[in-house]
Parts: sequence; C-alpha cells; structure tokens
Amino acid sequence: DPNEDTEWNDILRHFGILPLKEKPKDEAEEIHLQKEAEKSLEKMNLEELKEAEDDYDEADRKAIEMYRQQRLKEWYCLQRRQKYGELREICGEQYVKEVRNAPEDAWVIIHLYRSCIPMCLLVNERLSLLARKFPEVKFLKAVVNTCIPNYHDKCLPTILVYKTGEIKAQFIGVAECGGMYLKVEELEWKLAQVGAIETGLEENPRKDIVNMMTLSVQNTSARDDTNTKSSDVMKPCIS
Repeated sequence: DPNEDTEWNDILRHFGILPLKEKPKDEAEEIHLQKEAEKSLEKMNLEELKEAEDDYDEADRKAIEMYRQQRLKEWYCLQRRQKYGELREICGEQYVKEVRNAPEDAWVIIHLYRSCIPMCLLVNERLSLLARKFPEVKFLKAVVNTCIPNYHDKCLPTILVYKTGEIKAQFIGVAECGGMYLKVEELEWKLAQVGAIETGLEENPRKDIVNMMTLSVQNTSARDDTNTKSSDVMKPCIS
C-alpha cells in the first residue's frame, strides 16, 4: 500500500518513485482556515458569491448558498425600507387608493395644505426632509380643496396619520403642527410619539424652548414683583 508508513515506502518516496505523503493538517489550523473562509464569504455580495461557487468544494458551496439566501433577505428588506423616500403630491381622486388602501404594514402621513399659507409651505419643507430620512413611511401632500371642499383656512396646515386605512393621529392648525418656527426635529418627535416613525431622538427637542419660555415668564414675574416693592419703598409717606 503506497499510503502506508513503512521504511520501504519512505525509500521509494525518497527516490521519487512514490509521491511524497501529505502532512496531516493540524486540527486547529483547519478550524482557523475554515473561519477565515467563512469571514471572506460574509463580506461577499450576491454577485461575488455566485462567482465563488466554482472555487469551493461541496461543503463550502452549502455555506455559500446559506450566505446567498441571507444576502437576498437583506436586499429584500432594504428594498422594502426604501420603498418611498419622497413627499409626493396627490389629488382627491387618488386619496382612497394612496391613503386608505395603502399596504397594511405602511404608515401614511398626508399633509392637506394651501400654497398661499406660509405655515403650509414650511410643513411641506419639513416633511420632504423626513420623507428622505424615513423612506419606509409613505409621505403625501394634497391641496386641501381637492380632498375636502370648503375646508376652513384656520384648520391649516392639517397633518393626518394613517395606518391600515384608519386615522391614528391628526394635527390641525398652526399650533398643533408646531408653530411658525417649527424645526424638522420637532415634527419628527411629534410623528414618533404617535408611532408613525422610529426616531433616534431621546427627548422632545422643543423641551428646551418650553423651559426657556417658562424661565422667561418667571424672570418677568420676579422683575415685576421687585419693581412693585421698589415702588412701594419710593412712595412718599402721606400722613
């Protein structure tokens, strides 16, 4: 048997009659090589995994198929998350299809507006930024008259939040929508509070403004109180 470790076979190998016997790989080395191969597979995209199939044995091909399925799943998830990504204009005729009949797993945020109202233009600008930041959410806008005839201007802007064809939240009028100095982070916080988006904000960005307003009111009251006491001291004593 040419594979046996005998003295005669060693002589034959020495003179090149038999091929040199391969040294058995150390078990730790094999594990290390396997892990390195898995690491290289983890970094490959779908195209690279397809090209690599011919370079690996049957056992490795199973690993390649596993990673290929994983990449496909990741790709489908990414495509789903990036389904929208913009603030899109619709009209009243599209309302049922785009809003009420939207996919059940999709949040829909629609802004009813008039272009002649400055606050509406500000809200459109803020929603456009949020639409790019949260592409998995469907952001829409519609001129209010195309959806609701005779809608009163004092109720604008109006932001409606839908899920599964039902209204989950609404913000009606300038104050509820955040005021004329509305920042995009403040609107993001509002929408996150009703569950429409998943924000990374840890607290209400408007909290500092509220605290400053409260402090300002307290300081004003303190000054008025001090001025009143000072006036009392300066009053002449009439007997």
